[in-house]
Amino acid sequence: MVRSYGVGRTRVAKVRKLSQEMQRYQNMADELRPGKPILKNALTAFFVGGVICLVGQGVQWFFMQQGMTAKEATSPTTIVMIGLGALSTGLGWYDRVVKYGGMGGSLPITGFSNAMVAPAMDSRTEGFILGVGAKLFTVAGPVLAYGLAAAFIVGLIRFLITGVA
Repeated sequence: MVRSYGVGRTRVAKVRKLSQEMQRYQNMADELRPGKPILKNALTAFFVGGVICLVGQGVQWFFMQQGMTAKEATSPTTIVMIGLGALSTGLGWYDRVVKYGGMGGSLPITGFSNAMVAPAMDSRTEGFILGVGAKLFTVAGPVLAYGLAAAFIVGLIRFLITGVA
């Protein structure tokens, strides 16, 4: 039997010989293990993500009713959605959304907000500066750093190809 051990993407395969009795037990366990409800999970994620996007569309329409164009309303809509994600994480609601909706709750910008706020909420007993402030960027820090680096590289390539900044 081959088992994988490791953290993250680094995996080390370890080959272990199983006795006949252990192999029979493993086969029986594999047969009795319930299947994953892939279709149900996909539909639930689609529904939850769609509801989050519907809320975002409503926020954008609100800003457009105030006289902004669709392009101008994009930034304030993003800020409001990040704020709503952070608020619902702080109130303990967003974890239930992600538990129910899976990737449908994790993928939108509100999921990024949840990933940023959740570690800080867990560390609030350590104080505002050393707990919340220090943990706020544990997940978001690398994402922001790589995102900015990627944006710089793409912008540089665009400038070199088109001459437009």
